[in-house]
Amino acid sequence: MDQIATIVLPVFGIIGIGYLIAWSGIFSAETGDAISDFVFAVPIPVLLFRTIALAEIPSGAAPFLTWAAHFIGFTLIWVLGTLIVRRVFGRDARAGVVGGTAAAYTNAFMLGIPLVVTAYGEEALAPISLIVAAQLLLLMVVSAILIERALIVDGVSDASLKRSDMIMNVGRNVITNPFVISMAIGFAWRLTGLPLIGPVATIVDRIADIASTLALLALGIGLRKYGVSGNARAAIVLTFLKLIAMPAIALAVVLFLVPLPPIWAKVVVIVAACPSGSNVYVVASRFRTGEALASNTIVLTTALSVVSITFWLAVVEFLI
Repeated sequence: MDQIATIVLPVFGIIGIGYLIAWSGIFSAETGDAISDFVFAVPIPVLLFRTIALAEIPSGAAPFLTWAAHFIGFTLIWVLGTLIVRRVFGRDARAGVVGGTAAAYTNAFMLGIPLVVTAYGEEALAPISLIVAAQLLLLMVVSAILIERALIVDGVSDASLKRSDMIMNVGRNVITNPFVISMAIGFAWRLTGLPLIGPVATIVDRIADIASTLALLALGIGLRKYGVSGNARAAIVLTFLKLIAMPAIALAVVLFLVPLPPIWAKVVVIVAACPSGSNVYVVASRFRTGEALASNTIVLTTALSVVSITFWLAVVEFLI
């Protein structure tokens, strides 16, 4: 009960306030999108910069170990989600990509960051920052490749179209992404060994400190436009993969395969237990197919994660 009162309820309470604001009509849909864009472009990148520049990284917590612990389950669930949508539900290749993304891609930056900081303090920022940046980068690169392949498989695109355009677009998206830029600056600052003090530190702290709350409000506002519509059976299966199977795999990985410090191991599991990220809907919109599948999965995983995250918080405290 303490976890529900001190961690889960405040986090989801802020999400609920965001949803009520959107429902009340105080903000237009365009205003909600602008708030989400602002959170993505300013406070979260500043928070990531501060974390990378100043975080104490314990021995045994190398970035590649953290990435391995997260992406083993991520990859397995992505493949499984894709296969289920295509083979079990008979959807096309494009919907398969949407299904795999919905099952694996976790809402780490809007929900995961506030959640793990509330649960484990500032020490949790280092591992989740590594996961957020790598996951977003992987989504951009892998999704671009899978999108092109799916369009060809479904007969929507010509296989003879130049790959160079795709590569250039992916590269441009990566190097201009605020998360990637902020983390690169953070690593560069860290290498200089300079302290972050004075007015610069004050500005960074004030912007970074609003990141978590604004991210949760933006998530709640954004949920208003995602409804549950159409055939929800596939979304229910993907929800099970996202909230139960993926964190279970992550737990097994950190317990038996990839040694990490306790807080870092807990973060890996809790991040895996977070609901599907809103970028899943962006992928579906790009395809012009699977929008209902993406929307259903986002809403269902977010609503049910109140219970599942409470469960996984208790499990990791007992086992790690």
